[in-house]
Parts: sequence; C-alpha cells; structure tokens
Amino acid sequence: MGAVSPVGNDVPTLWQSLIAGKSGISYIDEFDVSDYPTKIGGVVRDFEPEQYIERKEVRRLDRFAQFAVAAAKQALADAGLEITEQNAKRIGVYIGSGIGGIHTLLENYRVLLERGPRRVSPFLVPMMISNIASGYVSILTGAKGPNSSPISACATGTNAIGDAFKMIERGAADVMIAGGAEAAIVDISLAGFSTMKALSTRNDEPQRASRPFDNDRDGFVMGEGAGIVIVESLEHALARGAQIRAEIVGYGMSGDAYHLTAPAPEGEGMYDAMREAVADAGLKPEQVDYINAHGTSTDLNDKFETLAIKRTFGEHAYKLAISSTKSMTGHLLGAAGGVEAVATVLSIQEGIVPPTINYETPDPDCDLDYVPNQARKMDVRVAMSNSFGFGGHNAAIVLKKFEA
Repeated sequence: MGAVSPVGNDVPTLWQSLIAGKSGISYIDEFDVSDYPTKIGGVVRDFEPEQYIERKEVRRLDRFAQFAVAAAKQALADAGLEITEQNAKRIGVYIGSGIGGIHTLLENYRVLLERGPRRVSPFLVPMMISNIASGYVSILTGAKGPNSSPISACATGTNAIGDAFKMIERGAADVMIAGGAEAAIVDISLAGFSTMKALSTRNDEPQRASRPFDNDRDGFVMGEGAGIVIVESLEHALARGAQIRAEIVGYGMSGDAYHLTAPAPEGEGMYDAMREAVADAGLKPEQVDYINAHGTSTDLNDKFETLAIKRTFGEHAYKLAISSTKSMTGHLLGAAGGVEAVATVLSIQEGIVPPTINYETPDPDCDLDYVPNQARKMDVRVAMSNSFGFGGHNAAIVLKKFEA
C-alpha cells in the first residue's frame, strides 16, 4: 500500500496520525483566500516529488499525478513486487481522479489570456487529463496489463479498487495497481464548492472543522493526496511469497438516478451498493465488524449514510464500529476511497479502529457508534469502506482478515 495525505506522506505516518486522532486541516496558503467563505483545507505538506520522479519529469506532471506516482511506488516497494518482461502483461494499472490536472489547466489558461495561445505549454493536454496518472504509472513501472482510469467523483478511488478486484477475479490480470489521486485545492475549485455551500466555514478552528455525524457539522473540508493498493490474485501472491495484508472479498456499486449533487432520499443508492458488496462477499451482514464510512461532515450525506447502514445491517447496525477518517484528512475527493482503503486494511491488520474526531454533539438522526474521538482496539475480521459521489455514484468494498 502507498499513500500521500494531509496527515502523512507515507503509510506509516498516515496510520500513526489516524490512530492518534491528528487533524491535517490547516489554512490554505497556496493562493489568497481572503475573499473566500472557506479558507481551510487538507493540504499535503512537505511533499518532495523528486524522491519518486526525475526532476525534469516532475515539471511534466500535474500535482495529482505526482501524488499518484509517489503512492504507487510506495505500494510496489511495500508489496515487494518486481515488474519484468515476463510478468508485465499480467500486471495492470487502474488509478482514477475525480478532477484531474486542474492546477495545469488553470496555469495555462492564465498564460493563454495574458500571453496568447502560442505560449500555452505543449504538455498541457497530457498533464491535464485525468487518466494520465494511470498511464504514467504504467510507463514508469513497465506494467502492460489492463490500464484505465475511472472517474466517478468522490467514489473514484473505491471504484478503481473494486474494478481491479473484479478484473483479477475474471482472469484479465494477476496484479493491479489501483486507487485514486487528487490535487484540486485551487481557487476555482474552492470558489465552486463554496458557492454551492458544500464546504465548512469554521475558519477560526481549522482542525475542528471536519466533524462527521456531529450535530454541528456545516460542510466538508476539501483535501488532496493519493491512496494506492496492490490487488493481487491469491495464487500469484502465494507463489511469490508476498505479505498478504487483507483479502478483498466484495464489491458493490449503484447509481442514485436522482440529483446532480444530493444523495437519493433515505440513502437508497448507498444501501444498494452496501447490500451488493456484502452479498458479493458471500457474507451475512452481521459478520461485518467495522465500516470506514464516507462520512463527509455534510448534513444529508451523514444522515442518509446512517439510514442506509441501518437498512443494510438491521439491528446489527448498532453493534458496528463506524468511523470517518475524513474528520482528520478532510475529503480527498477522487483519492478518498484509496486512502480510506489503506486505513481500513490497517484496521484489520492492526486490530485498531481510527476515531471520528470532533464528535461532540450527538445528532438524533445519527445515532450509531461512530468511535468518537479516540481510537479503539478491537478484533476486526471483516470491514467495509464506503464512497459516494456527485452524480449519484455509490461504491462499497468489503475487506476481510486473511487466513491461510
């Protein structure tokens, strides 16, 4: 596994921050935010792309793709996976992004307006397109298997991992490098999310702004980063003596067919995705121990996700441990599902569930166990990770402790 996030630029740092309940939300200082209703975000700090990419190549990659390469290289090293001419065509890449190279697009649009069309970078198009993270990781690693890039807003990272799982299941590849990457904290994105009143405006208390399921939540906090996992068939992993962190056993996805941005009433689409994921895993709902919730800190998402969990799990919903790591990282949009999959796997492996921080005032509509404010030691045998996106895209994956 590999990760770049507002609370750590590698998996060990990310994990230690999460179980310590450390927030990565801070004031945005990349551009002037004085006129914006929201002035805070989950900004990745101290990231050095040259650790992973040659300096001349760094200039040819948008920030989101740099994150993807870093997380992918971390994941390959962690997996001890070497890509050779012999196995390259059986190893694929499935890395998505909700927004793609918006840094590059904005920079070059300003060049166009100020200096004319001839001064626009010839690298604009390959730097801007969302699939370039997947394409470039393939180029850099030599992976020649299935290569694509899902774009499903905030469900992207989970869709990428779920799709990769299904690709291996049907025999199209032995290994997939899968996840999501995003770097959309720019002026136009901040303005757009602000004017639709989706973001928290708790600017005087950045680290307390993201508060999923809390009665006083007032919107999500935009974050950036990447989360990549190596999904591999059991046979291939055993044959090369790989460390197996967890088993992916179920995947569900659905469409709300309802609204551009709002979730379907009562969380119907969320329920459909979760129900399908549990069924695909061949498990009973009461076998699930923990859910890494989508938990955005918005009014409707948290309310409807709670309803959907109750509908999926019945009375067992009140026995589940549920937490939103977005309370610490912010919402990484297309990268959220990737980073949260990493956290969910570590919950299984380490027997610790990260908390939902800033949970202070219970909401009568959100009355489940959200692991408030303190990490919890518990045996996690089966866990689910949820991601839901604008456009009505819903995705859920089920992960299980691996037992040889």
